[in-house]
Parts: sequence; structure tokens; C-alpha cells
Amino acid sequence: MESKKLALACREYADNRKAENIVVLDMRPVSTIADYFIIVTGSSEPHLRAISDEIETKVLQNFGVRPRAIDGTVQGSWMVLDYFDVIVHIMKTDARERYDIEALWNDAPRVDLKATMEEAEPTPATEAAPKPKKKAAAKKTIVKKAAKKAAKKSAAE
Repeated sequence: MESKKLALACREYADNRKAENIVVLDMRPVSTIADYFIIVTGSSEPHLRAISDEIETKVLQNFGVRPRAIDGTVQGSWMVLDYFDVIVHIMKTDARERYDIEALWNDAPRVDLKATMEEAEPTPATEAAPKPKKKAAAKKTIVKKAAKKAAKKSAAE
């Protein structure tokens, strides 16, 4: 399955449930963690749950794929759906501001949100080379970077 197609589908499914401030980052040029990050904001626990359920259900129905891992809970204000090459971050506003993933990965290009599913079809020029299998260790690095940034921000205040 083409990871860009899955990323755009996850973006669309989050939008179906009125997710706010949807950002899709193309991680391929900057990291081996994943091909794409989708970062969305939900306003409440039920809203986070609705977004998460919509993405999980629709991806399973349309792609036949379940998340490899689900981290966090709606009570914790940050959920991560890990589809290996596509990682979906569903966050409450305060958590999103605190961890500021977009700034942490500011060198990752943003995907045009007007892109359609048809544009996501693979072409020989855009297909990526096989990735090394260092993703699990690299994902821990994301969490550590975010925690360090939050600690520095708190210390500065």
C-alpha cells in the first residue's frame, strides 16, 4: 500500500469528525521514523475518541489494516495510531501547544491538504527506497525530543 494514500485517507477521516488544525508532514526527507505524520487536534475526550474511532474503522474497512500500535488514551490528551509508515497524532489543544511537534520537525515539508486521493497514486519518480528497520528506536527519540523541549519551555517560563 502506498503510504501517501494512507496518510491522505487518515487526514480525510479525521476531517470527517471535525478534527481541527490538521497538518500532514512528509517525514521521508528528514527521518526514518515514518513516511508521514498526521497531526490533528480534538477539543474534548469524546472528540478525540470520535476521531480515533473514525480513522481506525475507515482504515480497516478501506485498506484492511489495523494500527500496529495505539499509544496513549483520550484521558491522557494525546493518542498515537501507528500504521508503521503513517503515524497519526490526535491531541488536545493544550498538549499540542506544549509538545509542538510541528516545530520539533519544522524541516519536514508539509503536504498540501488540498491533495486528493487520485494524486496519491504511486509514480516511479516518487516511490521511496526501502527503509532501514530502525523505526521503533527512532520513535522513542521523538518522545524524548518532545519531552526535552517541553522541559526547556517550562524552565524558561
